[in-house]
Amino acid sequence: MNVMNVFFMLALASATLNACRPRPADSTSAELLVEETFDNALDSLVWVAEIAPEPNSTVYVADGKLWLDTYGGVTVWLNHLLEGNIAIEYERTVVVDTGVNDRLSDLNQFWMATDPSADNLFSRSGVFESYNPLSLYYVGMGGNTNTTTRFRKYEGDGTKPLLYEHARRLKANHTYFIRTEVVDGVTTFSVDGEVLFTHTDPNPLTKGYFGFRSTYSRQAIDNVRIYQLPE
Repeated sequence: MNVMNVFFMLALASATLNACRPRPADSTSAELLVEETFDNALDSLVWVAEIAPEPNSTVYVADGKLWLDTYGGVTVWLNHLLEGNIAIEYERTVVVDTGVNDRLSDLNQFWMATDPSADNLFSRSGVFESYNPLSLYYVGMGGNTNTTTRFRKYEGDGTKPLLYEHARRLKANHTYFIRTEVVDGVTTFSVDGEVLFTHTDPNPLTKGYFGFRSTYSRQAIDNVRIYQLPE
């Protein structure tokens, strides 16, 4: 499969998603906080990329998409503090073709992330272990070379217990519609309209930052929308 075929497949999948993807349950009262379609160069004041120092590793915008193309770990944070009830939506594809980093694995994300020991969250190398001290929710979909899909809560003290596991695995070159909600202490992670994880947290994380996370893969991200939902 050549590069043009990959771009055609992504465009076709995105058009299908636009026609059928779910919207916030109460769109009249949901406030759109962030909308990003990556039509311009990546704004370093809005997006903060933390990339492990490995060869052939880069984050860039091309063809109207954000690309995570790295050999090692990478986190791209949205520099916007989220609070209260929110919904996060985006489209994301793990591309497997002829790229040097192409590998079907690790469609991951952090959300409601804070650093209990520092005001500045954006101070890490992209190496996965460097995030252990944070407080956050985490999903690793298709982790460990597409053998695990897991939900964890990072407790802010270096522990990150595994709370749930799902049988869902990644498909190469499929554009997924991802939706994450945090509503009144309950956080939900959905893929293409299917709820994979729902966690009712006795000590909920009520504010923090969102970040795309991955390692050793090439992924395309588009149509990011974040809503403030009614309390």
